[in-house]
Amino acid sequence: MKWIRLIGLAFLVTACGASAPASPTPTLAAEGEASVRLAVSDLAGRLSVSQADIVVKKVEAVEWPSAALGCPQPGMMYAQVITPGYRVTLLSGGKEHVYHSDKNRVVYCPPK
Repeated sequence: MKWIRLIGLAFLVTACGASAPASPTPTLAAEGEASVRLAVSDLAGRLSVSQADIVVKKVEAVEWPSAALGCPQPGMMYAQVITPGYRVTLLSGGKEHVYHSDKNRVVYCPPK
């Protein structure tokens, strides 16, 4: 349950930033929390570690320029529409892992 407290802290830090809205709507906060849960679960599976070993470093609200969520895959086509979501940065084993999300999914974005 340590990571749940970290999620709350991440949202507080993000909400205090200059680019984040001062009082996000409850819907956006719930979507952000869901994105963090999905990202943590996916990363734990990828790395074969416990979810408790993953630290939420940062959660940022983002408007992606397309449905690719900033992580286009070769050979795929994406709707060219502004897509609201989140950038979730996680730490595990001393490495940063970044996920991008929309309302329904998270995408792992490996470093380039």
